This record gives sequence, structure tokens and C-alpha cells, in this order.
Amino acid sequence: MMLAVDPSKKISFNRCIGDGDLVIVYERHDNMKAVKVCENSVLQNRFGVFKHSDWIGKPFGSKVLSNKGGFVYLLAPTPELWTLVLSHRTQILYIADISFVIMYLEIVPGCLVLESGTGSGSLTTSLARAVAPTGHVYTFDFHEQRAVSAREDFERTGLSSLVTVGVRDIQGEGFPDDFCGKADSVFLDLPQPWLAIPSAGKMLKQDGILCSFSPCIEQVQRSCETLRANFTDVRTFEVLLRMYEVREGKMENSQADESVPIGSHRCKRRQRSSEGGNGMEISSSPTVMARPSSEARGHTGYLTFARLICLS
Repeated sequence: MMLAVDPSKKISFNRCIGDGDLVIVYERHDNMKAVKVCENSVLQNRFGVFKHSDWIGKPFGSKVLSNKGGFVYLLAPTPELWTLVLSHRTQILYIADISFVIMYLEIVPGCLVLESGTGSGSLTTSLARAVAPTGHVYTFDFHEQRAVSAREDFERTGLSSLVTVGVRDIQGEGFPDDFCGKADSVFLDLPQPWLAIPSAGKMLKQDGILCSFSPCIEQVQRSCETLRANFTDVRTFEVLLRMYEVREGKMENSQADESVPIGSHRCKRRQRSSEGGNGMEISSSPTVMARPSSEARGHTGYLTFARLICLS
């Protein structure tokens, strides 16, 4: 969940919603929105009118009713949910890539992480939770308005004490010298990451890890060529997440006997035929069937990791 340094503002499933809090209004898995709670405001959607005043004092995860009897759920703005509702100022990283990045960068509470390419702040939000409560994320974007918008988002989600947003062209200028030898991890999301790799190497502690995200394999090839000068254990991954829909369907006996889908579980139920009154019984087969979801995402990008060579 989002973590704020101020214990009174720490968001958890045990804390009650207060005036001014950010909540995720959940209608269904593909329809959510972030809403700031204001006592005198209302939310109006296809299910009716919801008074914010009815939300105050309820714990996160509560089901609330509208004037028409419709309902929504009020969820805590975790990084996972925030990634699904934030404004897309740029292409963002999704949960599969984000979790992989945090794992392979070995990010734990107390780490100092440098990021270049703040964009919409999707990854930054998860990085902040990973380093909390004593670590810090310094993220840079060359586009001033994007940096301003990201800073506002981190204020809304209670992460401003864990994240510092800077405006800087890392490809051209490199990271600030203040971080030389202090970073545990560096993440690059740049069109020409190989230009920033020498600077990133200077920022890392001995045995520190770098990750570069690139949508094209040509970017990966050139980055790897640059990395081999001062890094070791250079590896590139493509993370493909495949979701499945698992639901029950009915099959007639003759159809069920011919073929049963792979991964299905059949349970026969006998029904008396209403035709002819001759007492003949037929069987239908409720079957639990699994198939790939049509919402599955394909290629997002390549993740290249490398560890700084230790100098004895």
C-alpha cells in the first residue's frame, strides 16, 4: 500500500477513510477511478448518486450504496491500483514488469534509487513503497510539465516525502554528482539509454545494479555493448503475462463424450427428458473451462539488468 511517513496518514486496510483522502472507486476490474473525498461532494455514475459524507469513517474495502441502491467499493490507492487509474502522460510500465524490476534490482526498505524517465510515475510509485520508510527515490524527467504533474500525483498519493522529482536531461547531462557512489539501484527508461550508462555507473555503490527498459531490441543491443565495459552479469528479459478466464459452462452429453477441453473438469448431472414422456434420461455436463483472456497484453518492452563490477 501507499506509505506516508506521517503515521496518522498511513494508508492501510485497517484505517478509516477521512475527509481529503484519496480512494479508488471500484465498479469492476476494468472500471475504476481515483477520487478525492470531500465531505460536501457527490459521485454520480450509472449506479446512482453517492454522497462522499457516507464514505467518511468507513474502512477501506467498504461497499457503499447509492440513492438508487447501486453500489461500488472504496479501495486504498495501492501502487497496483494506482497504475491502473493514473493519467497516461507517457507509456507506462504495468504490474508484471514493475514486480520483476523491483525483484531484480534487489530493492528493500532503506535503499536509495535513481530513476531517469519519470513519465506517468507508474514505476516510481512502486519504487517508493519498496524503499519506505527510510529510503528515497530520486526521479528525473527532461520534460518540465511532466515532472510537475508527477510531483502533484505523489502529493495526492502521500508519497512526496519518499520521492523527489527533478527536471534534467540525463542523456545529455548525466545524474547530479551529489549521488556519486551512493545509489543502490538505477533505473533508466530513455530513448538512448547507452548515453546515460557511464553516468549511472558512477552513481552506483560497489556491486550496485542497473536496469534499462527499452521497447526495441536495437536499443537493447547497443545498451549491452556499452554495459560490458564496467558491468557484469548482463541479462535481458521480456516479461509476458498471460491471464486466463476460468468459468463453468454446460455441454450436452454427446458433445462432452467426443471431447473435453484441456484443463476442464466435468461433473455429470442427469436430467429427465421432457419430450415423449418415455422416461428416457439424458445427461448434461457442467464443465469448468479455462481459456486465455482476450485482455492479455503482448510485448511491452525489454528489461536489461547489469551489476557494477567491484573494484578491489
